[in-house]
Amino acid sequence: MRNGLDGQPNVVEKPPGRVEVRFGAYDAGIHVIDGNNGKKIKETFYTDDIIKGTVTSDPDGYPLLYSGSRDNFFRILALDRGRTPVELWKLHADSAPNPLWNDDWDGSALVIDDYLIEGGENSWFYVVKLNRDLDAEGQITVDPKVVMKVPGFDDALLEQLGDSTVSIENSVAFDDGVAYFANSGGLVQGWDISKILAGGNGYRRVFRFWTGEDTDASIVIDDEGYLYVASELERMNERAAKVGQLMKLDPRRSKSPIVWSMPIPGNGGSGGIWATPALHRDALLVTTNTGRLMAVDRASGRVSWEKSLPGPTWSSPLVVDDVLVVGDCAGALHGYDVEAPLEEPHGELWRVELGGCIESTPAVWKGMIYVGSRDGAMYGIGDA
Repeated sequence: MRNGLDGQPNVVEKPPGRVEVRFGAYDAGIHVIDGNNGKKIKETFYTDDIIKGTVTSDPDGYPLLYSGSRDNFFRILALDRGRTPVELWKLHADSAPNPLWNDDWDGSALVIDDYLIEGGENSWFYVVKLNRDLDAEGQITVDPKVVMKVPGFDDALLEQLGDSTVSIENSVAFDDGVAYFANSGGLVQGWDISKILAGGNGYRRVFRFWTGEDTDASIVIDDEGYLYVASELERMNERAAKVGQLMKLDPRRSKSPIVWSMPIPGNGGSGGIWATPALHRDALLVTTNTGRLMAVDRASGRVSWEKSLPGPTWSSPLVVDDVLVVGDCAGALHGYDVEAPLEEPHGELWRVELGGCIESTPAVWKGMIYVGSRDGAMYGIGDA
C-alpha cells in the first residue's frame, strides 16, 4: 500500500463463513482481501492517484463498491464479474459549474435506498439517483443521474475567509431527512433532502453555522438530534477563538445553536481535531492533533479525563462492547475499558505494537480488528 491508508476498512461477511475486507490505499488501489488470512479475493483495482477516504460497500447487498480517488474521479465498481472489479460509472470533480480548491473525493459515500450522497473536495455536495438493477444475465447494473448539486460554500463564507479553501473532506451525516456536512472553511450546513429521497425535486438549506476553522472530521449526531462538531486549529482567526474547536450544536436553534464549546489549543503549532469523535453513553471520546485522548461529558462539555498519546492522533476512536480502540502515531493500538466512560480507565486492557503511525480508523468484526498503518500494511488482529 506504498505508505499506508487513512480510511476505515469495510468488513463484509459473505456465506459460507467468508469475511471480505475492502479498502482503498495510498498505492492508488482498491483492495478486497480475505479477512481470515489476508489473501487477495479480487484483483486490485488501480486508480491514477492515492485513495485517502473510506470506500462504501452497498448497504442493500448489491455487489457494488463506491470510492473516490485523488485522480479527480468518484467511481462505482461492480464486484460480480469474476476476480476483477469492473468500473460501471465515474463522476469527475469538474462536473460542478464552479469547482473550488481541489479535485479529491475524501468522504465516504452514504447510500440511502437508491440514492448516493457525497461531498467532494471540489467544494460541492451531490445526491445521485443510482438506478440499480440486474440485467438479463443477473449482473448488477447502474444508471446514475445527478439529481441535486449545490455548493458547500456561499458568498458570505468566502468574504469572511478571504480565500477559497472550502473543500468538503468529511463524510455526510444524515438525520431525519437532513444531510449535514462541513468544509475546510468551517461552514457547517444542513440540507433537507427528504423530498429528493422520496423521488421529488425540492430541497432547502435548513442549518448554517460557521466554526471559523477547517472542519474535516465528520459531524456526529446523537439520538436527540444534537450535532457534535470537531474542527482543526490552523487559521487562528477571531471566529475560531470565539467558538473553540469542539462544540455541541442544536440545529433546531438556528440563531443560537451552541449548547457548549471548548478550545483545543496547539502546542506551539496547529491544534484542534482531525479525527471524528465517538459517542458512547454519556461521553464523547475525542482524539486531538496534539495527542490528547479525552472523555467529554456530553451534557456539560466538561473534560472528565484525558490521556496523552504520541501524536498526531488522527485515527478516529472506536467503541465496541465497552472497549475503546484507538491508535497513535507511534504505531500502537490501545484498548481501554470504557464501561463507565466518564470514569478514567485504570491502565490498558491491551496494547498491540504495529509498524507505523496509525491514521486509519479500526474496524471490528467478531473478535477481529482490521486497521491500516503508515508502514504500508493492513493488519488483522485477534486472539491467537
